[in-house]
Amino acid sequence: MDEARLYHVALPMRVGFDHPAARRRRSDSLVLWLSAGGVEGLGECAPRPYVTGETVEGVRTELQRVPVRRLLERLRTEDSAELLGLLRRDGFARTFGISGGNNLICLLETAVLDLLGHRLGLGVGEMIRPAGPGRAAGGPLPVSQVIDLGIGVEEFLATRGPFHFVKVKASDDIERDARTVTALREALGPGVPVMVDANMSWSYADALHHIELLAGCGATLIEEPLRKGAWTELRDLRLATGVEIMLDESLCSLADARTAVRTGAADAFNIRVAKCGGLLNSVEIIDLARQHGIAFQIGVQVAETGPLIAAGRQLAFRHRDAITVEAGQSDRFFERMIVTPPPVVDRAANTLSPVSGAGFGMALDDSAHEWAVLGYAGDTDRWQPLAAATKAEA
Repeated sequence: MDEARLYHVALPMRVGFDHPAARRRRSDSLVLWLSAGGVEGLGECAPRPYVTGETVEGVRTELQRVPVRRLLERLRTEDSAELLGLLRRDGFARTFGISGGNNLICLLETAVLDLLGHRLGLGVGEMIRPAGPGRAAGGPLPVSQVIDLGIGVEEFLATRGPFHFVKVKASDDIERDARTVTALREALGPGVPVMVDANMSWSYADALHHIELLAGCGATLIEEPLRKGAWTELRDLRLATGVEIMLDESLCSLADARTAVRTGAADAFNIRVAKCGGLLNSVEIIDLARQHGIAFQIGVQVAETGPLIAAGRQLAFRHRDAITVEAGQSDRFFERMIVTPPPVVDRAANTLSPVSGAGFGMALDDSAHEWAVLGYAGDTDRWQPLAAATKAEA
């Protein structure tokens, strides 16, 4: 019997994460399990209202309107290699005739790719594209480290190295941020990029002053300094300061990427799988960036819980020319993950190694079941609330 389950995962975090747009003390993801013809797939999304305007509740409502029976029937009956070819050519929404927000598409697409990967015996990275240019294939990837508002610079330098790339989450005190960047630059020397992420918190006038000050202290890149979609102001800011700008919240689609290129608003893109509408859309944005000489990083949503972590890493290993990769901090945030094996980072080197296996190479841990909120059975063609929903709904 074809089945599906939806999990609203709200894992408590051992340490919080603070930045100008949000404070986080627990995860807030949706994980989707699909089973078609005895083959399973896992997907995840992480809706963030300040990024795409989407919420967990909204995506959950969208999912219940999706023709799940037709989706599962196609996965069970159609040739998997042919389906994969359609996905590569046309994308998820067009292939399956499903419309919705970025996080709904990400949730469904990642689950479908994982399922097809298990059926075809391929890793998801192999499925989305051949290995890209850049660093030698097969070796570890260095990852960036993030200093948020919950940790001091001295503790960060003492406990979070070695450092390949550092992101500083801006505070509401520019003098504090300048001291942080100065301390980082003095400790790390000239070779490690230091980026400051303002999370849309500065006015144009403030940004002019702040960027000049931070660049003088050693910052090499500024992420999302202005309100979302301030295309012409971003262009003017780049020209006025001469400092490179990365887009994150402003970059949620291929259309956004094209607008950024047309207006000259960015030097770099932050590619996060959930906010970009899945892996296939992310690949298209990266291709556009390469065509126009725009750098990119592979980013994460704070407190991803499993499949979404794997999706970002599969994307990273197929695009080794990224300026940096954010691996997340699930090993620091959570006592126990909902997937097995849990995603790991080599903290001695701050690197990622490729993961072998079909699909995303992971399965749900038994502990995931306490977060299940909806179940779908093909024989009834309907979603039903699950009794285990109480903790996720609290």
